[in-house]
Amino acid sequence: MRWAWVSVLIFTGAVAMIVDNLDLAVAQTQENPAMKAGFAERDITPEIGMEQPGGYVKSFHRSFHDPCKVRAAVFDDGSKRVAVVGVDALVVREPQVQAARERIAARTGIPPEAILIAASHSHSSGPTGMVLPGEYDHASEFVRKLAYEMSSCADAAYLERVVDAIVEAVCAADSARVPALCGAGKGLESGVSFNRRFRMKNGLTYTHPGQGNPDIVEVAGPIDPEVGVVGCWDTSGKFLGCLVNFACHATTNPGGISANWIYFMERVIRGAMEAPEAVVVFLPGACGDVTQVDNLSPYANPPGARWAQIVGGAVGAEAVKVLIKMERGALVPVDYRVKRWTVARRVPKPERVKRCYEIAAKDPKEVGHTDWVFAKEIVLLDALLQKSPMAEVEVQAIQIGPVVLLANPAELFCQLGLDIKAGSPFPLTFPVELANGCVGYVPTEEALGPHGGGYETRLTSYSNLEPTAGTQIVRECVELARSLTPGKIPTRPPAPPFQGSGWSYGNVPPELD
Repeated sequence: MRWAWVSVLIFTGAVAMIVDNLDLAVAQTQENPAMKAGFAERDITPEIGMEQPGGYVKSFHRSFHDPCKVRAAVFDDGSKRVAVVGVDALVVREPQVQAARERIAARTGIPPEAILIAASHSHSSGPTGMVLPGEYDHASEFVRKLAYEMSSCADAAYLERVVDAIVEAVCAADSARVPALCGAGKGLESGVSFNRRFRMKNGLTYTHPGQGNPDIVEVAGPIDPEVGVVGCWDTSGKFLGCLVNFACHATTNPGGISANWIYFMERVIRGAMEAPEAVVVFLPGACGDVTQVDNLSPYANPPGARWAQIVGGAVGAEAVKVLIKMERGALVPVDYRVKRWTVARRVPKPERVKRCYEIAAKDPKEVGHTDWVFAKEIVLLDALLQKSPMAEVEVQAIQIGPVVLLANPAELFCQLGLDIKAGSPFPLTFPVELANGCVGYVPTEEALGPHGGGYETRLTSYSNLEPTAGTQIVRECVELARSLTPGKIPTRPPAPPFQGSGWSYGNVPPELD
């Protein structure tokens, strides 16, 4: 018994020594941390009665569920700074991105190319799109009426408010920078997102063909279950905030004005991390064809609020698991890259344009709502092509040590996001869609081929890039990633050298008597 107690004392002392050494290592890192981070948020909750975006015709908010926000993080490795912004909005169009970047650069010195601004694509947010004020002023009176009076439109005053909030959030986050210990990782949540496109018996692909449809053959695309996370703590151990990347439409609409399921994700992370003021910056993954709707489920869909809780709660819980397990250190270096080029738009045939003008001139009840909506969209596209036959596309790489955020302005098909990940040399690659502008749905080339089809491939004023646009975005994102050198993921200190004996309690043969 005496020797057993001696062994326990020796073992306990060894463990205490290891813990002391770990504490010393952490303390030394905290005294001279290699990076700083700051977080901030601002409110952009729209007013009751404002337009609710997300469709091709007007809809209006009639109630409130939870606030909409701009959430920002700034990372600083002592040499460069980058800003990452998540906006509770359907889209943030290019003019607003440019205005915000210029003002942020003037006030903070952060280069415009180092600022990423992504919309969550919340369908329950404020009026930042689809049609911008003045966008169709060049067109005929008929087209202007279709655009401004019969389509979903942004509100000029609200757009200014959103730009102001983006600027103020980034400037506040920059001012709030403190020495920080950060970590990064990824988890898996595969039960709340589903590809909404299906191959049918007729050889085409349909979007949301309906539960129980006997003509469904198989799902036409993948999901991306990865939950990517970057977490930050100050040197006292206080949780400052995090970035979360996940691929799923924000279309759960809990009822009224809302950040959508992102609200419930934020609640879970703040609660679990015991940090009610922590900032959770959401960055949407490539989810142009991925939503919360399971077309293969035999069960009825839950109400909107419950659906938002399910998706947000599950993604938030997985993010918490990643945060709890990640090692903390310096995510260096911080860097950025940008590539811009022009992509041709698809052009409707003249006879189709003529026919669509005739349909759009009629009462929607006479010709049918769906036919009228997409005829109206061809008319608007025809007017858009007169002014902008090409679309400018920007892709951006934001590096935070071993993490690279690869941003694009599309509602990008999930397979294209997976292709970006496959081509990136980084251990943690987070595609970010609807960032720094909006060019609408960008499908795979296959989806625009003879066996493709579906909602996302419809030709509209919103979605109209040439079939190779997705392939181009993947190529340019991968090239940006390959131009950077990945940093290291923080790890635990190495175990001490083997001392010649293990645990004395356990180094014995079986005792049968």
